[in-house]
Amino acid sequence: MAARPSSKAEAWEIFDHIVEAAAPGGEHSNPWVPGSDGQPFFHPDYDTLALLLGVPLHLKVGTQTGVPALALDVWLSYELRRAGFGTDQVWPRPANPRVLPAPVSAFVKSLPTAIRAKAQSHLTSNTSIPGVTSSSASILGKNYLKQVDVIITDWVTGPELLISTKRMDSSYGKNAPNRIEESYGDAKNLRLRHPIAALGFLFGLRSDILEKEPKTAEWLFDLLAKLGREDDAYHSTCLVLMDYSSDQALPVAVEEEPSEGILEPGPQPITDPAEDEIAHLADSTVENIVKTLPKVSILENQTPDDLSPARFLTSLVTRVLAATPVNMHEEARRRRASILPRK
Repeated sequence: MAARPSSKAEAWEIFDHIVEAAAPGGEHSNPWVPGSDGQPFFHPDYDTLALLLGVPLHLKVGTQTGVPALALDVWLSYELRRAGFGTDQVWPRPANPRVLPAPVSAFVKSLPTAIRAKAQSHLTSNTSIPGVTSSSASILGKNYLKQVDVIITDWVTGPELLISTKRMDSSYGKNAPNRIEESYGDAKNLRLRHPIAALGFLFGLRSDILEKEPKTAEWLFDLLAKLGREDDAYHSTCLVLMDYSSDQALPVAVEEEPSEGILEPGPQPITDPAEDEIAHLADSTVENIVKTLPKVSILENQTPDDLSPARFLTSLVTRVLAATPVNMHEEARRRRASILPRK
């Protein structure tokens, strides 16, 4: 009898089902709408975000598993594909392996039919092939390697977009200062080596902070906004206010999750072999799970305008396109330009 998948493996199956349903066959809706000034404005798919955020609540897993924050990473990569960036350009990918360099994917697709299937099978059945694929990506900053959650990169261009995500569902006063301090250091480390790359920071926060610790919320919102305005920090910052029932609250860790520390150079060891496991959930099981996921709402109206996901994605995608020639990211440019009035 096959073993039950780990929480992260199970989460990935549900995440993938949600994303596939939102973009059947890889056909994504166009996120761009005319803004108040007539310029393109990114309209996020909050319904898909709410479903993804319900997955860790369904699994009842704590922050130490990485699943709660992973829901935000999956959503951001999905939104970037909606913007028109390719499946292999944006990490994490919507299928295993989650990190796969575009040239490797192009090479496999160019192989003769007789061996292409075997090569693809080898890639998809291994979470991490040293130097080729991985379940997560690390980028060298000015002084040290940093794991970055959502990335657009290629060997021709180098990193074009780097987004770090954090999530906090409890113990706000205790943990918020540490999260902000880490974010300042990460921003400077990455910005100094990759000044042209669009650098973003997204913070997922449970909305009960507004009632439980309003002063902490005010302080946190202020610092998040400042992170996106300073010359040596992020180009844009974002707040996702998540509202869900106390009955569905995530398990509270006894101790704060440890920092990943400074990564060593070279391929990282596999610490989570979740996606290499043989056991999988049946399609019907995943479908039923999605139908009964705990309800999560995104409080757009209580999110400061300068921290809104819409503004955040508008800013970062526009920056990526502005920093590259017009013959690159052509689908992303076409989608953005399609809502502009014709001259």
